Amino acid sequence: MKRFGLFIGACLLLGLTINPTFAQKKKQKGWKTIFNGKNFDGWKISENPETFSIEDGTIKVAGPRAHLFYEGPVGNHDFKNFEFKASIKTMPNANSGMFIHTEFQEGGWPSKGYEIQVNQTHSDWRKTGSVYGVQDVKEVFVKDGEWYTEHIIVQGKKVTVLVNDKVINEYTEPENPDPKKRLSRGTVALQGHDPKSVIYYKDVMVRILPD
Repeated sequence: MKRFGLFIGACLLLGLTINPTFAQKKKQKGWKTIFNGKNFDGWKISENPETFSIEDGTIKVAGPRAHLFYEGPVGNHDFKNFEFKASIKTMPNANSGMFIHTEFQEGGWPSKGYEIQVNQTHSDWRKTGSVYGVQDVKEVFVKDGEWYTEHIIVQGKKVTVLVNDKVINEYTEPENPDPKKRLSRGTVALQGHDPKSVIYYKDVMVRILPD
């Protein structure tokens, strides 16, 4: 009887050890890494390519206005319902953004899709997690110089933004939005805002959701 009890106890202990790993793997199911940490294969840079570089396996953004558009094979870089997330570190007074449902253009600010803001201390009052110019966030949730996760979920007419797994913005698109600033489908992009803005991105991933 004692041996049986010891056996059951050992099984339970093993289960507690294995389950977190299983749950972690399940949680990561479907996520695809779209930046390899070595080069910009699958990406295309607009107007000022020197703004984007790779430093210690991360994307370093520092320079004049430019945008880094994903043009790789995952989802044929044409996403409708999907999740987009990255680990980000902003330096003081930096401004950047993560674009959704956009498309490559040679210059200027992307005219198609929405920008999800990346900004803790830049003078622009629209802070991290803002659906830029549409549903903005004034509160600051993270500090410059610290890595954090920004996670965007696009489902139907709804955009949800999480910072470090906490929902900070939920936007539902109205019946008649701006013809260009609307949820449709498209690729994703990262923004280089200005020469004084230094930002780092890593673990850049997408997960395609059912239509």
